[in-house]
Amino acid sequence: MHAKSSEDPHNSASPAPHRRPARQGRRARADARASRPAVHLSPKRQIPVYELLDPQALHLLEEQADWIMQTVGIDFRGDAVALDLFAKAGARVEGERVFFEPGHLRDLCATAPARFKLHARDPHRTIELGGDTIVLMPGYGSPFVTDLDHGRRYATLEDFQNFVKLTYVTPWLTHSGGTICEPTDVPVNKRHLDMVYSQLRLSTKPFMGGVTAPDRAEDSLNMARLVFGEAFMDQNAVMQANINVNSPLVYDHTMSSALRIYAAANQCVCVSPAIFGGAMGPVSPAAMAAQTLAEAMVGIALAQLVRPGCPVVLGSFHSTMSLKSGALTFGTPEAGLVTMALSQLGRRLGVPVRSGGGQITAANTPDGQAMQDSSNAMWSTLLTGAHQVWHAAGWLEGGLTMSYEKFILDADNCGAMLKLMRGMEVSAESLARDAYREVKPGENFLSTSHTMRHFASANFEPQVAEAGPYETWTENGGLTAAERANQRWKALLAAYEPPPMDEGLDEALKEYVADRKAALADEWY
Repeated sequence: MHAKSSEDPHNSASPAPHRRPARQGRRARADARASRPAVHLSPKRQIPVYELLDPQALHLLEEQADWIMQTVGIDFRGDAVALDLFAKAGARVEGERVFFEPGHLRDLCATAPARFKLHARDPHRTIELGGDTIVLMPGYGSPFVTDLDHGRRYATLEDFQNFVKLTYVTPWLTHSGGTICEPTDVPVNKRHLDMVYSQLRLSTKPFMGGVTAPDRAEDSLNMARLVFGEAFMDQNAVMQANINVNSPLVYDHTMSSALRIYAAANQCVCVSPAIFGGAMGPVSPAAMAAQTLAEAMVGIALAQLVRPGCPVVLGSFHSTMSLKSGALTFGTPEAGLVTMALSQLGRRLGVPVRSGGGQITAANTPDGQAMQDSSNAMWSTLLTGAHQVWHAAGWLEGGLTMSYEKFILDADNCGAMLKLMRGMEVSAESLARDAYREVKPGENFLSTSHTMRHFASANFEPQVAEAGPYETWTENGGLTAAERANQRWKALLAAYEPPPMDEGLDEALKEYVADRKAALADEWY
């Protein structure tokens, strides 16, 4: 994994005052290097996953998921096609409710691949989902954005494009995401066109398409086909669809139709039940995990009925809520336990797993609570083997807001966590016996040959954290972490350069967007 931009040894220097201009020059060069997107494949996990539950407990959760589907069932509202597919596959259909015998859903899911590639416009950025890979991506779905200069406000298309650019130049995020924030200055029924165009033009990383109406799903696929070619997409996944279940136990026509459209096109379907304990499911972590598994297996089964072998991800979006006020809470230990269980259940099902969160928080500003909540959620996500982590950067207010400053702070933590996932090398070189021969007891190791060989990559060097002495910090303005992050996102956007794209292809995309917009009357709801 390329990490040069975040491992510049000069960043941690604390020079004397007369050296300050040189320090600023080095930092400027480091920022310039960091603004260039690194090219690498999906980061690999090289440490063991943490197993929370033993086989007997996992079996009980799977048995509970089967019990829910056999005795309670699940509704498919307004989707006669899905109901017909399930009936033909042997499920019991009563009106719009579908019931499955124990083991039936697991059998229907069996054709889903355990790992697959998401191809990028730049082949060097193609990623893999499943196995030992870790894919991180930014927040999703926020109607508001915030920064220290302008405060909280409705997101615009410019904000959306800014976050696509920031994600592109961030080496730790290997997936460009989807609706990073809602461009509310564009009509609801047309904004997917601008978002997909921006993802394709401003970045070369894998991305997500529109799902909020069947025609928006079709538009997303058509635009991707202009770039990748219809024949290539028929055999390879280049984009994902986020299919949220209307928990508890309901698929509405919008989501199930979008699922079928993406599955028929052989594009990745991520099925994500949304369960908050006490609202969309019981309060206990075990019940939340079993219900999530049940609801997700139904969507995965539908994708396989539409097209066997369609790439899927078992997703979830779960957390707790305050049982006193009803407010949503994130980064809680109960939610972390559900995340851990679902990673195990997904591996037993044999499909890649999207975590229940990332660096998520209910905090209203990028403060200590925000980072504590986020770190708690991220630890439980990565240690237990999730393959894809949504909301890994920028999330505030329970998802209502994308923060420019928190995006930068989160990205730094993503880099640190990925370094941890690489594990510890134990070898003749890492044990550094030659260094011990060069120094005497009581002497330091700073000038040894071993240090000179490894100083540029030995430690992860964050781009925002301040590690210098108090006096230097105050001389430089006494900036908080959020204030330093504010400077950094501005520098990254100023240095951003769009990736190349064939002019004819760009014009074809623009023409498609213009034609579709002209054919639709504006709808603002």
